[in-house]
Amino acid sequence: MDFIDYYKILGVDKSASQDEIKSAYRKLARKHHPDLNPNDKEANKRFQQINEANEVLSDPEKRKKYDAYGKDWQHAEQFEKAQQSSGRRSTHFSENPFSGEEEGYFSDFFESMFGGSRGSSRSSNVKYRGEDYNAELHLKLADIYKTHQQTLTVNNKKIRITIPAGVENGQVIKLKGHGSKGINGGPDGDLYITFVIANDTMFKRDGNDLSASIELDLYTAVLGGEVTIDTLDGKVKLKVKPETQNGTKVKLKGKGFPVYKSEGQFGDLYITFTIKIPTNLTEKQKELFKQLSTL
Repeated sequence: MDFIDYYKILGVDKSASQDEIKSAYRKLARKHHPDLNPNDKEANKRFQQINEANEVLSDPEKRKKYDAYGKDWQHAEQFEKAQQSSGRRSTHFSENPFSGEEEGYFSDFFESMFGGSRGSSRSSNVKYRGEDYNAELHLKLADIYKTHQQTLTVNNKKIRITIPAGVENGQVIKLKGHGSKGINGGPDGDLYITFVIANDTMFKRDGNDLSASIELDLYTAVLGGEVTIDTLDGKVKLKVKPETQNGTKVKLKGKGFPVYKSEGQFGDLYITFTIKIPTNLTEKQKELFKQLSTL
């Protein structure tokens, strides 16, 4: 496996802080997301590399192994154990050691340990589980109002997953066996997907409940009437009682967000009325208000 420079992929220095790595990843993930580059055949590959680089460099332990062992970082623990058992003295490096003879030394070791031509039959039969992958899936609030399917590209393979309605921002799901390949017939790692939900609607989400503020004209507030409001499931008509006060809150039962993995169950929608005072009144309208004020 060729060495991949994760620092170069994210465009950061080896001394970059965790915040700098996080910032660089988010910027690149948004820029190269396949959904935003439908005509770019290389977008999936770049996006996968960006996720892979972030998965390693954002984890202090994995980053430490990567800095010390380069492309063989996933087998660092097995290497160190083998060194100790064979009586070798460990060597510490301040930066990536894989160049020239040193790279040959470590690569030869991993080749023999994990089934290469130099390994013994006993070593080549040792099975190791593949590494887990971590990725973010960016969605909008309206996207998760209904259960739907999405196709992801993992390890250059397309997989279709079902996203249940009502998933939470930051929620993590596991796709078993979709991480890196196992070694010598060992089980594959898993893929952990974190949902990042962007709310571009007028509604505020609180668990399964939604809330929003609606402007109400003065005349409807005083006399009562009917208003049409938007919900995530279409428009609904709402009756307004006469003499409705500013800040009045009403509940629309079952018009909130779907309950996760509970078919047909929904939270509630809370509407708060804000009374809009009329402006640019004519002289006659002002006179009428004066008359009302004296009654």
